[in-house]
Amino acid sequence: MTHAALFLLKFSIMSPILIVSVLLAYFLMLIGVSYLTQGQGDNTAFFTGNRNAQWYVVAFGMIGASLSGVTFISVPGWVTGSGFSYMQMVLGYLLGYIVVAFVLMPIYYKRNLTSIYVYLGERFGPNTHLTGTLFFLASRLVGSALRLFLVADVLHHFVFEAWGMPFWSTVAITLILIWVYTHRGGIKTIIWTDSIQTVFMLLALILGIVLLSTHDGMDNGAVFEQLRFSNWWVMDDPNVKNYWWKHFFGGMFVTIAMTGLDQDMMQKNLTCRNINDAKKNMISLSLVLVVVNLIFLLLGAYLFAYLGQNADLEMAYNAMDASVRDDRMFPMVALSGELGVTFGVIFIVGLIAAAYSSADSAITALTTSVCYDILKIDKKQDGHAEKTRKSVHILVTFAVFVTIIIANLIKEQNVISTVFLVASFTYGPLLGLFFFGILTKRQILDNWSWLVCVLVPTALYYVKMHDKAWFNGYEFGYEMLGINGVLCLLGLLLISKSSREKNTVLQAT
Repeated sequence: MTHAALFLLKFSIMSPILIVSVLLAYFLMLIGVSYLTQGQGDNTAFFTGNRNAQWYVVAFGMIGASLSGVTFISVPGWVTGSGFSYMQMVLGYLLGYIVVAFVLMPIYYKRNLTSIYVYLGERFGPNTHLTGTLFFLASRLVGSALRLFLVADVLHHFVFEAWGMPFWSTVAITLILIWVYTHRGGIKTIIWTDSIQTVFMLLALILGIVLLSTHDGMDNGAVFEQLRFSNWWVMDDPNVKNYWWKHFFGGMFVTIAMTGLDQDMMQKNLTCRNINDAKKNMISLSLVLVVVNLIFLLLGAYLFAYLGQNADLEMAYNAMDASVRDDRMFPMVALSGELGVTFGVIFIVGLIAAAYSSADSAITALTTSVCYDILKIDKKQDGHAEKTRKSVHILVTFAVFVTIIIANLIKEQNVISTVFLVASFTYGPLLGLFFFGILTKRQILDNWSWLVCVLVPTALYYVKMHDKAWFNGYEFGYEMLGINGVLCLLGLLLISKSSREKNTVLQAT
């Protein structure tokens, strides 16, 4: 019998059947919401939500989409090794959201974009448009797969593996359910389902802290002492990856790239009625996320303290593979049943809510980008366009499935760290392309932009593999994303010409 099955038999009062019943009930609710919000199920509703969404509804739903299942599980687990230094990045997010709200979004609204990568085509030409699109597709496909992989791994480890089901079947069931409630309504449905899922995610977070803090034997004073003396700002050794300015500015660049230059996140903002509503959405979201991330870290401190008081759970935790141990701390405590079956149920719903509010919109965004940026669906007749969109939606869902299966073969410790590391290389070219267009009036050679966007991150990856040896112990952290973007911008400058030259037909921003 597997370790997961033994764990469930020894500790949990939550049977796999109960967990699956909760999942099915939850998805039936989402399907009901989908039915009520899909409207005509046409392409306008699917891609833009008819551009009449209330900004505060969008902002609330984006809390869940921004955090995802990775935050829900990985951030509390990160406390065990990194203390509260993650807040360095969170504060950097604030600065990034200001750039998104006041620099990028006005451009998107001014041009009335559905896919934000159309800007690259209008500014530079079709080849640069395609280059930016492909980098987004690769970035979002890998990022979304890693986020959803984490949730599928937890469900498989604690539920389906005990039934002898293979991992791929867990992933397939998950994606089929997501497809069912998004395939007609698209972004219009997701705005509302994300809001509902945010409620459940926050409920699980708050309930977890309440139950842990009031549990017999819990030393709340010790937990808050840990908060007080934990390593919030890493300022001792500038060589380490989480040195304060690396995390702070890395967080800023992560937000600009993974929110402002990401079709997934911007597609929700573009459903707002006007740019002023979109700015309200973005700024309010940034402030709320600081508080919510802090609460996630507080939950991690309580989970770690709880493990120290429970010898059986601590033994089971230490027996897990080190590559996945931190990411399984929260689910192991919640599903042990020792805090009550209600908490186990709320955890499962919160986990699914956090994961799927990110995954459903990502699949929709990938579908939008393929349809608009590659297949030019806006130039097709309505009937053919809708058929194309539905086919692409299925193919994108399958691509996510394949990527998750690959991710399962190369597990990494703490998925959130892996997500940011991958983003440091794949989003850098998007930073370079967009900000070259915004900051300069020069025109790049459209046929050669792809070469710069491939060579720079490839070279930086090689440098990253040897950074400690080449730079006297210095390790690149998430600041690598900003370096990547700046070098791509400089590379584009080398293949650019004045916008006043004879063959320049596209105007600068």
